[in-house]
Amino acid sequence: MTVQQFPKDFLWGGATAANQLEGAYQEDGKGLSLPDILPGGKERMTVVNQPDFDFSLNEDKYFYPNHIGIDHYHHFKEDIALFAEMGFKCYRFSIAWSRIFPNGDDQEPNEAGLKFYDDLIAECLKYNIEPVITISHYELPLNLVKKYGGWKNKQLIDFYEQFARTVLTRYHDQVKYWMTFNEINSAAHFPIMSQGLAVSNGATDKKNIFQAWHNQFVASAKAVKIGHELDANLQIGCMILYATTYSYDANPVNQTAAMKSNQENNFFCADVQVRGHYPAYTASLLAKYNLQPQDIDYTDAELDLIAQYPVDYIGFSYYMSAVEEVTQANHESVKGNLMGGVRNPFLKTSDWGWQIDPAGLRIALNQLYDRYQKPLFIVENGLGAKDQLDENNYVADDYRIDYLRQHIQAIGEALDDGVDVMGYTPWGCIDLVSASTGEMSKRYGFIYVDVDDAGHGTFNRYKKKSFAWYQQVIASNGANLD
Repeated sequence: MTVQQFPKDFLWGGATAANQLEGAYQEDGKGLSLPDILPGGKERMTVVNQPDFDFSLNEDKYFYPNHIGIDHYHHFKEDIALFAEMGFKCYRFSIAWSRIFPNGDDQEPNEAGLKFYDDLIAECLKYNIEPVITISHYELPLNLVKKYGGWKNKQLIDFYEQFARTVLTRYHDQVKYWMTFNEINSAAHFPIMSQGLAVSNGATDKKNIFQAWHNQFVASAKAVKIGHELDANLQIGCMILYATTYSYDANPVNQTAAMKSNQENNFFCADVQVRGHYPAYTASLLAKYNLQPQDIDYTDAELDLIAQYPVDYIGFSYYMSAVEEVTQANHESVKGNLMGGVRNPFLKTSDWGWQIDPAGLRIALNQLYDRYQKPLFIVENGLGAKDQLDENNYVADDYRIDYLRQHIQAIGEALDDGVDVMGYTPWGCIDLVSASTGEMSKRYGFIYVDVDDAGHGTFNRYKKKSFAWYQQVIASNGANLD
């Protein structure tokens, strides 16, 4: 099978997040982060959404797989060597905020935490792997949630600015590609992850969600400003969750609902960060929640900063598409990535209810590029599945190869459409803890890690069938997908 020729400098790689693989949750001075107090298992979000959830570390009641992850903190050299063997051109990872500023509001950074990322970045560069760093990826220092109430508090802008300045200053001469916040728009569905907001500290009040977004837009602009002052060639992007959204049918009512859903869920945060101003539909969107623009605490200086420092590119995750249907009530539903919705009768679903839609990725790429005319970077995409090691310590994950093949084919088609695509980093290139369910059994990687949902195992790494397949995809620059 052949596809449109990929650019010669296309960034093939993989993606992870610190809180989902590093472990060592209190080692070398690291403070507690929000994921450190989340329970493992499918009840994770049910627990968080209880009105009395108090953000406490309750080890007697729950096991926290994030505490251990895959122990990447002590295995990173082995893991990076495996990425290099696959031929990675880049590796997207995040810096744990509470590893650098244990409480988030500390005056000085934790040098031991910085030393870990010194070594991790050096290991990547040793193999000519370009680091792609997400500054904040679902790992807010716990103190910033308990003491300040999360991102609804403007004080977090200053704390984030200090964090961003610290890591950008230290690594700007080694790391070209950055992203300010992971899936910033995901707060529309689960604000606990990106904003530190649960029912018990204000998540049910949409005013808090929009205020937190505004504060993050300002913080993101500050990071872009810092980065460009350090090196004008740094590429600092935003990162959004994107689910291509269709109308269920040609009924104009459903078509309108799909349009409004796209504005709110796929475009709003990108509109502000990429275009540098709030979109024309902002008042209409706020009115949906009985809010007005003046209900958000903002200043002219903040709006000017947002306007002056838009992002350089758009990173986004793509796992599935969605359907809007508001004229009937009896359609079968699905649930995936903490979001429910109407089942699309034309699509299959994964073990976790995610609707598999490679054509939707081509549509997403075209929609985003038509709208913004800025480079696009697919920084998450993949299939979570219940992989099983056989007697030879091997996983024949043909289902994953088929999923990725179809999505890479869609990227090639988008390139043929004229879309500027920078790179592709499939999610969980090595097995890690699921953010949504706190499980190890929901696996994405090309590399199997021998640890289960209870944290038991050898932590040995084993190459899956998809490892060699992705190796040939990269070696052929996307030309050989067989």
